[in-house]
Amino acid sequence: MTGDFQLHRNPFGQLVFTGADGAEHVDIEPARAFPITAPREEIALLSHDDRELAWIPRLDDLPEASRLLVEEALEGLEFMPEILRVRSVSGYATPCTWQVETDRGDTCLALNAEEDIRRLSAQALLIVDGRGIQFLIRNPQALDAASRKILDRFL
Repeated sequence: MTGDFQLHRNPFGQLVFTGADGAEHVDIEPARAFPITAPREEIALLSHDDRELAWIPRLDDLPEASRLLVEEALEGLEFMPEILRVRSVSGYATPCTWQVETDRGDTCLALNAEEDIRRLSAQALLIVDGRGIQFLIRNPQALDAASRKILDRFL
């Protein structure tokens, strides 16, 4: 369902959707169809009872104010740090602890099994740590040589 709509935050900080028919829906949430391979495309705006209110083919086509509200809401809902560098590992057998640099800062993750590193596409990898946090490596070939060498030992 596509069409004209407006977005704003109410005094409680909830995202409010106003459709072309004037009906307001409070506390809506955006949801990406393809969060890793096409994060700025194919986004649904969902009511509090998970009904689709609008479909956004391209986030960049929205007016700036609405785009910023959707981006802000997505950031609050999604937490998937991207690994930029693997600093060290406690060992090359699992379980082990990795010290990593991410786009959200430095952290450590517990790798319980090699199967916790999953290939998402020809390039992207997803690492699920022992706490259930998902870490993304968008392109392993773009990592520095030391990080690639560590990663290769586990693939």
